[in-house]
Amino acid sequence: MKENKEEELNKGLKLLVGSSFIVFIGLFLSKIFFYAYRLVIARFFGPEAYGVFSLALSLLLLFTLFFTFGFDRGVLRFISLYKEKEDKRKVRYLVSFSTKITFFSGILAAIILYFLAETISIKIFHNSDLVIFLKIFSFTIPLTIFSNILLSIIRAYEKIFWYSFFLNILQNVLKFSSLILLIFLGVKLNSVPISYSIGIFGMFLASYFFCRVYLSDIFGRHDLKLKEASKMKREFLAYSWPLMLFGVINTILFWIDSFSIGFFRNTSEVGLYNVAVPLAALLGFFPELFIQLFFPLITKEYSKKNIPLIKELSKQLGKWIFMLNLPLFIILFLFPGAIINILFGKEYILAENSLRILSLGTFVATSTIYISDNLLAMKGKSKLILANILIAAIINILLDIFLVPKYGINGAAIATAIVHILLGFAILFEAKYYSSIVPVRRKMFKILFISLIPTILLIFLRKIIPINLISIVLLGILFLFLYILLIFITNCLDKNDFMILKSIRRKYLLKQ
Repeated sequence: MKENKEEELNKGLKLLVGSSFIVFIGLFLSKIFFYAYRLVIARFFGPEAYGVFSLALSLLLLFTLFFTFGFDRGVLRFISLYKEKEDKRKVRYLVSFSTKITFFSGILAAIILYFLAETISIKIFHNSDLVIFLKIFSFTIPLTIFSNILLSIIRAYEKIFWYSFFLNILQNVLKFSSLILLIFLGVKLNSVPISYSIGIFGMFLASYFFCRVYLSDIFGRHDLKLKEASKMKREFLAYSWPLMLFGVINTILFWIDSFSIGFFRNTSEVGLYNVAVPLAALLGFFPELFIQLFFPLITKEYSKKNIPLIKELSKQLGKWIFMLNLPLFIILFLFPGAIINILFGKEYILAENSLRILSLGTFVATSTIYISDNLLAMKGKSKLILANILIAAIINILLDIFLVPKYGINGAAIATAIVHILLGFAILFEAKYYSSIVPVRRKMFKILFISLIPTILLIFLRKIIPINLISIVLLGILFLFLYILLIFITNCLDKNDFMILKSIRRKYLLKQ
């Protein structure tokens, strides 16, 4: 019995790591093009235009999430369950119902944003340049909503390579390449919203044709009786609508700082702040490597009542995320100004303290929220997830009202860091209460302690070495070498870690 459990755990961990290599390639390439896209906008058009783009993007995401109704996350959960039970009738019904509703809601959202563009731009943010951004972005809303549903279906069927390719690589490559082409053709500022729309359109077409060709079984007649369909619809809506509000409020939470800075200060400061935000968001890179498959996997195991396996997977994944994220957090915290200067230029260096503060909050959040939130979603606690994010958003708004007028972008960063830390520990406690799982291993504390040694060395070297691109790379390599060496010397790795390392060695290195 014990051997079977270990076998299941090994299989689950190998599946997560195997998918993470696929996602790694997708995320790595996507980050290159994502940051290259933002770098071109920031450097070529300046902080003012970059701030306008950031505000327009936040409003686009807000409309998209509201009019998706949470169906994308509902589709992911319920198709994962129905697929495991091989109930194609329910899968077909769910696909039919969700796509029909979101088709019409997307068109409605596009019409509303298009006709409210001038009012939002001039009356609220006092910037006429924002109008054309919002009008062009409005046409992408139906495509984005439909793509979200299709990508959730692809993810539910564990086609992680294609999910990652469409979401992470294809759209970002299209955005970046079309932006460069449009600038070359002399389109100027309008090249930004047009290029963004081209990326969304490409992602929509690719995900749609993939589902029609490779997942054709999900389309067609479902043959469900009216009573069965009504019951299923009620369950789906009861789970999805809180997540719709969750998505909207989560977007507000993510962008409330930009809204507040735009309202209380100006769009130039919005541009400065949105240099720090995506850099701090790099701490979400490693969690995303594993989390794409984690939720479908634990949902499948939850349907089998295999709680011990879910517990071990959660703890191991929590340790990996913490261990991989820690060096990145320390580098961002110690060298924020140098990183911003190298990537975005001297005119954005005022955001260095904001980056330092945001990095701290984001590191705590990624170490606590990612896995715990998925555990709550697995248990069907969508209303609790909604309550969490609603309270967090209210706290963030109140803090922004108090801090942003006085401290500007640093005040916004402090507000967000406080909220991330509070939210992270709250969700960690809730996951423990409802699932009896805490995704933490004791060795994480040892890893934190041993990281202090190379960190102290970096602090010392920072004072005597001129900081530039080459020195940061060399210091980063030195830090990683000492960090990895100390992890092995102090026995921070367990049998599961070594099993995965051996598996990687056999699969990827011995082939060379």
